[in-house]
Amino acid sequence: MKTPKILSGLLALLILVPPIAWAGSTPPDRVVWDRTPIRVVLPVGEERLVHFPSAQVRVGVPESLPLRTLSVDGTVYWLAHEPFETTRVIIKGLDEDGGHYLIDLVAREDGPEAPLEIMRRGERAPSAPATPEEPHQNLDYVALTRFAAQQMYAPERLRPDPRQVIRAPVNTDPLPLLRGGGVEARPLIAWRHGGLHITVVRLQNTTGQAVTLDPRDLRGDWLAATFQHARLLPQGDEADTTAVYLISQRAFDESLGGLR
Repeated sequence: MKTPKILSGLLALLILVPPIAWAGSTPPDRVVWDRTPIRVVLPVGEERLVHFPSAQVRVGVPESLPLRTLSVDGTVYWLAHEPFETTRVIIKGLDEDGGHYLIDLVAREDGPEAPLEIMRRGERAPSAPATPEEPHQNLDYVALTRFAAQQMYAPERLRPDPRQVIRAPVNTDPLPLLRGGGVEARPLIAWRHGGLHITVVRLQNTTGQAVTLDPRDLRGDWLAATFQHARLLPQGDEADTTAVYLISQRAFDESLGGLR
């Protein structure tokens, strides 16, 4: 697990990788196959595409799943008819490089719809072509975090409305995002911008002691993390609650690595 960058102050972010610029159709989320099962969340009632490195694949899915599966030229088209719990399936590559891929499938009403591209280690993501007719304002980590903070706390007249930042579904159930216990985490809202996702998560101290927040305690795979405040006072104090802004390359639930 990579440790996310976090500095003091709401917008003092270090850049770990260059921001990704996209134009045109929705870019895919990307994940590298490293022999660790890949979590794929499917939106109920909406088709989601998963691209594999092999030109042709064979899909092994239990017939009991309420799921339609189509496989064409290395892309699997999954359509979940109703929610179901995590089920492991095996995808076999049929070209010379072949190989097997383990996928942990789960279907939810609020699942992400963006395509997912699975890459072999060492492969580089293709660059998106420029589209002069539709100039694209690329937001880096700092600008994307500032956008989320303004959406949460600024007066409506001061909230920016970039066309390229799109509201994304997120499961708002509480979860143990921070190791050690004592801090309840509840996702509030999420957006997608190009190949990046940003999620605002509410953090509340549930203990009688002050808690100092440390990004190394965060579970999941995050590119960057910014705490609104770095210290929570004991439960019941007006300062026992804050927010963390998490930037990732995949949707929030998928970046948790099976924590839910």
